Formats: sequence, structure tokens, C-alpha cells
Amino acid sequence: MVLRLILRYFANNEQLIQRMADSYPMRRAAQLVVALMYRSKSLAREQGLHEMTPERFKSFVNMFRNNVKQELEGVKKELKNQKK
Repeated sequence: MVLRLILRYFANNEQLIQRMADSYPMRRAAQLVVALMYRSKSLAREQGLHEMTPERFKSFVNMFRNNVKQELEGVKKELKNQKK
């Protein structure tokens, strides 16, 4: 109950939301989401996903998951290198 009230307060605090939106991690996360969206869109066009079987869909999801993990690892390495 208390957690819900705190989260509601933070969600309605416009200054906090603006500061978070202007922060590097949020901007980078948004960039990654857009990049993944475009990559998945191009993969879908290349592989003809509208004619996809369940097995092929599972392999696509696994490939997508691996790409997300690789991107996150790359971002972690970039952040570590920037801190040094």
C-alpha cells in the first residue's frame, strides 16, 4: 500500500519525470529499444515472418533474446569504460 502511494507520487512528479527523461541511461535505453525495433523489423522482412511456423517463431524469439543480451552487455562495457 505504501509502495503504491510512493510510486504514484513519483509518477505524478513532473520535475522528476523530466529529469529522468533527460538522463543518459534513459536516453540510451530508448535508443536501444528503437534500434532493436528496426533490426527486428528488417529481420521480419528478410525472413518472411508472415508465413512463420511455430518452430521458426521460437527460433526468431531466441535470436531476438540473444541480440538483446548482446546489446545490454555492450552497454555495460561502454559504461565501465566511461567510468575509468
